[in-house]
Amino acid sequence: MTVLEIVALLSIGGIAGFINVLSAGGSMLTLPLLMFLGLPPQVANGTNRVAITLQSITAVGSFYRMGHGNLVVSLHLAIPAVLGSLVGAWVATWVSDTVFEWVLVSAMIGASVFMLLPQPVLNTRPLTPERLGPAVYLAMFVVGMYGGFIQVGVGVLFLVVLYHMLKIDLRQVNVLKVSIVLPFTFAALVVFALNDQVRWGVGLTLALGNVTGAFIATRVNMSKRGARWIKGITLVMVAAILVRLIIY
Repeated sequence: MTVLEIVALLSIGGIAGFINVLSAGGSMLTLPLLMFLGLPPQVANGTNRVAITLQSITAVGSFYRMGHGNLVVSLHLAIPAVLGSLVGAWVATWVSDTVFEWVLVSAMIGASVFMLLPQPVLNTRPLTPERLGPAVYLAMFVVGMYGGFIQVGVGVLFLVVLYHMLKIDLRQVNVLKVSIVLPFTFAALVVFALNDQVRWGVGLTLALGNVTGAFIATRVNMSKRGARWIKGITLVMVAAILVRLIIY
């Protein structure tokens, strides 16, 4: 890697780690970056999981040390997500480059549109295992399968399931999100690694940026105005990346 490539991985990784913990959409920046640096789509997809896994370890550890974790509920939701992730990652290892690139573009557009939609204010309440049911477990399996396949926009799906279906506040959503993303991303990483679709040096460099961003994000009490700024900056960057992907 050149110095410029290392700087790009660290800086974009830091932004992505921050975004992933407090909102969603970090992989919309990192996955295209890896492809722009010359990695084949499937290899970029697998390599991106190194950063997501280490970023999630940082976020989960920080949240639990601050007393925000919910281990029982996280384990209940993680099991179907991990099973789905294994299926999704296996499918991703053999799809063609062309198919994957179009799925990536479609996922980025879909996630961007969702981020632009106004989110309704819900009457939220704490989440307990008793509130979980078959529909939630099935939804988590689907989220895991999607995340295992591509990861891009998976945070948006968590908002749908955890915020809209279970009606828990965004603090709980963020804590549960990283607690579930960690095991299902690690499961996907194993699948990609076994298929030689991970470049560890690149992934670990990107991870250093992601981990730093995630660490900072767990200590930020983001205001609504600040969240809107983060979302706006993310969407501008994603729009530029989409143009580059489509032209490329």
